[in-house]
Amino acid sequence: MTCPNYWQEAKEHLRSKDDILADLIALYPSETMINYHDAFLTLVKAIIGQQISVSAANAIGQRVESLLGKITLETYLETHPESLRQCGLSRQKISYINNIAQAFQNDILTPQSWEKMSDKAVMEQLTSIKGIGPWTAQMFLIFHLHRQDIFPLADLGLINAIQQHYGSEKGLTKTQIKELSHRWKPYRTVATWYLWRSLDPVPVQY
Repeated sequence: MTCPNYWQEAKEHLRSKDDILADLIALYPSETMINYHDAFLTLVKAIIGQQISVSAANAIGQRVESLLGKITLETYLETHPESLRQCGLSRQKISYINNIAQAFQNDILTPQSWEKMSDKAVMEQLTSIKGIGPWTAQMFLIFHLHRQDIFPLADLGLINAIQQHYGSEKGLTKTQIKELSHRWKPYRTVATWYLWRSLDPVPVQY
């Protein structure tokens, strides 16, 4: 597992641009985002994390990992769906992960080409798979490909953190939040991670 090579530079940039983020960064001096270097695992974790809390997703992910021994394409496909259901996975999410496994097997997902593809192109390939929407694709860009300027505006945790740290009584509109994020460019991925971290007892990790 490795940290993005731009992490330290990003922290220095964000500290110089934003006093609130500077304070958040200071709270977690030794923590960083990591990479499992396993595209299937990251996508499985992102599917598990769809529309549920970080703590709930972690609990389900741990049960799935305990069941499979190790979450791989092979161990997943060898496991009976009912066993996965007992871990807390819905039928819909099991179906989505099946779609992803088949996409890898059929070369619809092309890991060998991702590094040379733009963020938009990777997202288009990923979202061609039923079950992978824009949010899941953005989590993949952040956690697996370590793209440095991803800003998942539809993520409720991120929005809640921004409202908490930057909002007034009326709250910020989506347009205002997007404008606010411009000061964090070109490291909005790192800003997003620290804003997430400020809300959750454990780091977000897919």
